[in-house]
Amino acid sequence: MNRKTADQFDQRLLDLYDDYAHGRLNRRDYIRGLTAFAVGGLTVEALQESLSPNYAWAEQVAADDPRIQTETITYDSPEGGGKISGLLARPANSAGKKLPAVLVIHENRGLNPYIADVARRLATEGFLALAPDALSPLGGYPGNDDEGRAMQRKRDRDEMSKDFIAAAKLLDSHPLSTGKVGAVGFCYGGGVVNQLAVELPDVLDAGVPFYGSQPDEADVAKIETPLCIQNAELDRRIMAGAEAFDEALAANNVPHESHVYPGVNHGFHNDTTPRYDEAAAKLAWQRTIAWFEKYLTS
Repeated sequence: MNRKTADQFDQRLLDLYDDYAHGRLNRRDYIRGLTAFAVGGLTVEALQESLSPNYAWAEQVAADDPRIQTETITYDSPEGGGKISGLLARPANSAGKKLPAVLVIHENRGLNPYIADVARRLATEGFLALAPDALSPLGGYPGNDDEGRAMQRKRDRDEMSKDFIAAAKLLDSHPLSTGKVGAVGFCYGGGVVNQLAVELPDVLDAGVPFYGSQPDEADVAKIETPLCIQNAELDRRIMAGAEAFDEALAANNVPHESHVYPGVNHGFHNDTTPRYDEAAAKLAWQRTIAWFEKYLTS
């Protein structure tokens, strides 16, 4: 299937998919909503396929790329899911070296191929990257995002947060880590980055939340972690709280940058759906790497 871009879709269709992907719309109502756009020989099935992730598009760094080494690890999360698996990636030429570490936090559907690729991209940039799978207690990412979303909804959100707290602490003390730890997350994961900044000021040295929900205003005073916030102009839900969060960070003298990418949708960094915006994604990634280099390596 050829990749389509957001400008080839009615914005109402993209908003419909966003509501479905975030559980604000059940599958029956999503399909019903698609029927309104199934005109001129375009079927609901074709619309559904064109909006859904295509992971063949996501691989920027292959699993066997000679620049990196990867392995699946399991770590303890006694206050969360118990045993959590994750992808650990690092540069291939890092033997005997300690590396700045980055925790990669997935969306609301587990460790899918896009998030695994993000971890590998970080490894090519010189970081020790860990991408946990919060679906581990349920058998792990099932290979399908719809099933992954349904599985993640079955998990207790507080316990999942504890899984990522445990992962951040693991990276802080990992023998391959310098003890400098950053976190990048997308959608659900972006919200977790913000929460880690609240709960782990002594562990998290830099955070990059992509279109993540903001913490409670009362909790912003607990944040010391420098944050590089990446948001999409058309993401009405997240943008509703963006300005207040930015002002609260400024009032509490938290080092931060807030970037809003014009004319793009929630999920613009995810290169598996039409919401992907290449220019915005590349710029946001450049800023992400620069942020981690500034606070984790310098």
